[in-house]
Amino acid sequence: MSTVTDKTNVNVNTAAGNEGAKDNKKVVYDTKDLNLWYGEGHALKNINLAINENEVTAIIGPSGCGKSTYIKTLNRMVEMVPSVKISGEILYRGRNILEKSYQVEDLRTSVGMVFQKPNPFPKSIYENIVYGPKIHGIRDKKILDEIVEKSLRGAAIWDEVKDRLNQNAYGLSGGQQQRICIARALAIEPDVILMDEPTSALDPISTLKVEELVQELKKDFSIIIVTHNMQQAARISDKTAFFLNGEVIEFAETDKIFSNPSDKRTEDYITGRFG
Repeated sequence: MSTVTDKTNVNVNTAAGNEGAKDNKKVVYDTKDLNLWYGEGHALKNINLAINENEVTAIIGPSGCGKSTYIKTLNRMVEMVPSVKISGEILYRGRNILEKSYQVEDLRTSVGMVFQKPNPFPKSIYENIVYGPKIHGIRDKKILDEIVEKSLRGAAIWDEVKDRLNQNAYGLSGGQQQRICIARALAIEPDVILMDEPTSALDPISTLKVEELVQELKKDFSIIIVTHNMQQAARISDKTAFFLNGEVIEFAETDKIFSNPSDKRTEDYITGRFG
């Protein structure tokens, strides 16, 4: 990743449209004047978002608006693209994760990621869950067994798979596979869970189970979820950020975004006039 330091474009989305950050809760992620380019394409423009712990923050907006790019910056996955340039800061618990001295391995231990399509490893259910703990040096079978049960219970799938832990995770349904991926993320005891459209490939029943799970998980984790489904954002999130053309148009309490948005572009999007 190459980092540029030109900050001539001062952010303009910190006023009324960014009021969601103004409360007394502890901030887990604080994005400041973030700009990102893919080559010559300006994908993120002057992003300022303060995301609170133990809340569900939804990122909504039409295709190509920067939602997935933004969430991938939060655990530095985006830097895997060779042409990426970034300016600004992303503070995680007060420290800029874009600093060269910040170890990406440390970040990804604290920040788990769940992707759009379920992506279990071609291993047993058990081996999927213990993969992360083993990388971090845990070898004690008793401890690993405890992690597996705790993580699967945390992902609300223990009762469905407890008798088939040695079976390949590919034998599960799509919805079950996604919850296995969530359990795999929980196994490293993260602080934050990033979810990039985690239910877009799932049927309605599986989607409901994941949404119910998200509501439970926010008691112990901070969750940032990208979704195309505005009804889903309205159902499960505490705050919502509306992205358009790489900018944050509005960021506020979810109820306000959907009932009384401050920006007409937000209203036009959530009422289906575009997107």
